[in-house]
Formats: sequence, C-alpha cells, structure tokens
Amino acid sequence: MLTLQDVLQAKKRMEKTIHKTPLDYSYTFSKMSGNDVYMKLENLQKTGSFKVRGSFNKIMSLSNEERERGVIAASAGNHAQGVAYSSNMIGIPCTIVMPKGAPLSKIEATKGYGAEVILHGDIFDESLEFALDLQRKRGATFVHPFDDLAVIAGQGTIALEILEQLPDVDAVLCPVGGGGLLAGIAFTLKQHNPNIKVYGVESSACPGMTAALRNNKPIVIQASDTIADGIAVKRPGEITYQIIQQYVDGVICVDETEISRTMLYLLERNKLLVEGSAACSLAAVLYDRLPLKGKKVVSILSGGNVDVTLISRIIERGLVEAGRYVTFTTVISDKPGQLNKLLRIIAELEANVLSIHHQRIGTKVLPGQAEIYFSLETKNQEHIRKIHQVLINEGYVVDILG
Repeated sequence: MLTLQDVLQAKKRMEKTIHKTPLDYSYTFSKMSGNDVYMKLENLQKTGSFKVRGSFNKIMSLSNEERERGVIAASAGNHAQGVAYSSNMIGIPCTIVMPKGAPLSKIEATKGYGAEVILHGDIFDESLEFALDLQRKRGATFVHPFDDLAVIAGQGTIALEILEQLPDVDAVLCPVGGGGLLAGIAFTLKQHNPNIKVYGVESSACPGMTAALRNNKPIVIQASDTIADGIAVKRPGEITYQIIQQYVDGVICVDETEISRTMLYLLERNKLLVEGSAACSLAAVLYDRLPLKGKKVVSILSGGNVDVTLISRIIERGLVEAGRYVTFTTVISDKPGQLNKLLRIIAELEANVLSIHHQRIGTKVLPGQAEIYFSLETKNQEHIRKIHQVLINEGYVVDILG
C-alpha cells in the first residue's frame, strides 16, 4: 500500500536533482473561468515533463544489485526521457523501447541521455510487450510508466509542492492516462486535507479512466487519435485505478477542439508551450467542466515536449477558429487590372494577404477567366463576414475554404 511516508521519502530523494516547479497565477484564465486559476508548470521540469519524478524515485529505490543489472522501459516519449535521465544521473545501464513512429525529437533526446533506444512496434502496446520480454531475458528492472508504487509516490511530490505554494487550494485538476500522476497527487492531497477536490481530465477520444470507473475495473477501450497522446492509454493501471477510485472526486473529458484552443491560449497569452495532454487540465477549467466557481483551482500542466510540426498545425487551426485566418477562392476576368482591383478592395477592408495563387484551368474557369486562391490574415469572424459580403456586393462569387 502507498503511504504518505513514501511520498515524503521520494521528495527527500529528489531534492537536489528535480526542480520544484513554479505555481503561476493567471489573471486572464481566472477572469475567463470565474475561479482563481493557478498553473503548476511541470512543462518546465527537467526533461520537459513530470515523468522524471516517478522514474527518478523508482530508480533511486533500487538495490545495488538491481542497479548493476540496469533498467528497461517502454515509452513513446516523456517516460523514456525521464528514465534515461534518471539512469544517467547514477550511471546505470538503460534500455528504452519506443514505437517506430515516435517523434524523432523524443528519440534523439532519449539517446542524448545515454540510453540504448530500440524501435519496435507500431503502437505503444507492441513496444511494451517487447520490452517486458526483453526484461525477462536480461534480468533488468522494468520501470513501469504508471502502475508502480514508487513511480506513483514520485508523482505525489507535486502535491507536496502545491500545498507549500498554495496552502488554501480548493481544487486540483490533473491529466489522466494510465493514472500514475493523478493517483499520486490525489492520495497525497487527501492525506493532508480530505476537503480538497481532485479531478482527473482526459481526452474524450481516449476515455480510459472514465470507462474503468464506469465498469468498476480497468478495461481495454477503443480509442481514436488524439493530440493528447501523452495520456492516450487504452487501459489504466490496476494500482492507479484502486487509488483513483478511492481518492478522486471525478474524471472529466474534454474534446480535441478544446484541447487545441487551450494550447494556443497558453502559447499566445502566457508564452507557455505545453503538450495536448498537459492542456487538458486547463481546458476543463476554461470550458466550464467543473462544478466550481470562485475557488482556488490548480491545473497541472504536465509536460511541454511538443513536436514542432504539431505546433504549426495547432496555431493554424486556432487562427482559423478565431477568425484570424481565412482562405477563399473567386473567379475574375483574365484581363490587366482585374487582380489589382480585387486586391485594392481587400486592402481597403484592412485584411492582410498572406498568399495568393491563380490558375487558368479548372472546372469553374471559363476561357478568358482565372481562378484566384487567397489566404488572408483577418481580425475575427465578423471581419471575415464583412469581407465576404463586400466582395459579393462587388459582383464576385466567393467560396470560403477555411
């Protein structure tokens, strides 16, 4: 069984190695939500994620004999880096099995911490099966990403920091996938003050913990793709489920649009880069998923290791949803001055042309015509509607693409 002493011991082990991350108050998000919103910035943790806490505590608790045999883990990213970093700190052998499709940046970061990286399987479950088989052959210690008491205790140290930084906290929201982070935080907070509300937040595309609580046991679910890949776990842990069932006040789901918008909010307004899984906890606050108002609420921003290609897609999607970017087509007469006339109208409407392309061949284009594709930087949805209406009034047939 997990004890508070386990968490306190974990905190002592990592005092000189793991960052005590900031707890940042947000006026903007407080005003949006009707609560006093604080963010626990685990995206600024070493290796860019909270995962290093649990892996470090697990590895530091190994016997000398176990350390000599080394450790093995399976992970698509953050756990891999946490285990590799922790192993490197005390100089023990480390092997990480990662899916073939893992982001190159995370693979290279894991290698950079000195780990042997083996790419196996197309999904995490295949990597996990291979890692467990390899562990049995080598006799190394398997460092589970969540379903391990030492790992859970390590994650619980976040709760100790929150209690120091905000003693009168009313509620804490935490991303949940396998459940190690939520279990550690909920257990620790409830030991100090049972009145603190603790909620887990997961993507509606992969509601593993919601299904477990509904069925009174962890089950394997069918999941869809999600940008919250760090918590896309189809079956939560047995140990974590038992702790969560006892100590957590509820599990909330947020959708993909809410997650991506929250990522953009954090990037634009707080200059914080976070993963989709990390944004889930704040999304639940901003999109009114909580039965709370006027309370001191802490959202755990669990990690910041975002693939750069995803960042650009998140920004583009957010701009489109906010009405700050639009693409449209129209057909003009292919004569001198006609394109200039259209550009002048757009300029007078104070839209900025980001790109323009025209072609003379297409199903909509008659001889003597040209089809124009515009990408515009706009102010908001109302601005887009105004541009659309003015162009129609000027005789143009406009198709808005996005």
